[in-house]
Amino acid sequence: MQTAKDIRSLPIRILGTGEHVPATCIESHSLDQRWNKAAGWTVRHAGIERRYYAAEHETTSSMGASAACSALAAAGLQAQELDCIVSACSVMEQAIPCSAVLIQRQLGLEHSGIPAFDINATCLSFVAALDLVSSAIAVGRYKRVLIVSSEIASAGLRWDDPETAMLFGDGAAAVVLGGSDDADGAELLGSHFETFSAGADLCQVRSGGTRIRPRADMTAFLQGACFEMQGRATYRMAAQRLPHFLERLFERARTGLDQLSCIVPHQASAKGLAHLEAALKLPSSMLVKVLANRGNQMAASIPVALHHAISSGRVRRGELMALVGSGAGLSFGGAILRY
Repeated sequence: MQTAKDIRSLPIRILGTGEHVPATCIESHSLDQRWNKAAGWTVRHAGIERRYYAAEHETTSSMGASAACSALAAAGLQAQELDCIVSACSVMEQAIPCSAVLIQRQLGLEHSGIPAFDINATCLSFVAALDLVSSAIAVGRYKRVLIVSSEIASAGLRWDDPETAMLFGDGAAAVVLGGSDDADGAELLGSHFETFSAGADLCQVRSGGTRIRPRADMTAFLQGACFEMQGRATYRMAAQRLPHFLERLFERARTGLDQLSCIVPHQASAKGLAHLEAALKLPSSMLVKVLANRGNQMAASIPVALHHAISSGRVRRGELMALVGSGAGLSFGGAILRY
């Protein structure tokens, strides 16, 4: 069995990041009115002032391509210089083909032959893609890889469930990864993932695959097409497992919390962020938070927060940061990088 001492860091550099903000801004007071709640109810319960929903003309792939163009510009690259395109979304634009194919087309690369495929670990998709792509770059399989996380959560919300619906927003983010050299010093120090399928039913969309077949039962198919979450049970299970997971993440990265410049967490909920602060005994300033103005953007949450951390100067070259989160499954994932 591989131990923490056996694991070597990977020479990986973040070349550029970008974000796409959808067209429609939804203020929390409008949701108060929708659900006949007292003014300020949504902000108090969700910790979210506003979130953005995709307009009819915006698709998962178009938003992802927009974020990708920003990331490529930040990296000083043209789309044709990429060696691979990875879509890291919770929910695909359509069942077939994969979303990465559609993003490739949106980037005008439909005749390029650049490989494009998806990696799906729900809200942890970006971190999982970062981990796997970093290994491929480190062994020379690719030189420059685009990872895109694009989500339209609003398409699957149950509006009769305000406790869940109030949390989510749409959005997209993209990151261009490349190799690093000794002089550069950028690296992936370590990553760690754990899954506890005892929580598989806590967060789910039952339709869209082969489980519920529309020709057999269209009513059941439509009922299962919306997101379902047992919020309290999810929080309890995550809170119980998180501290030990974080211990193992830092062990694998051979580093300590005191060496980090910041932590970029999944923006699941205000309660979840508060629990992370308490579990690690952190000052609030240590966490990069975009929840109040973006909501929970599912797989896009971590790369959006990462983009804000880099663009705002919260993390600078040579500094360490941790990406951490949880996802449906129930799964935990994290990576510690030197930017």
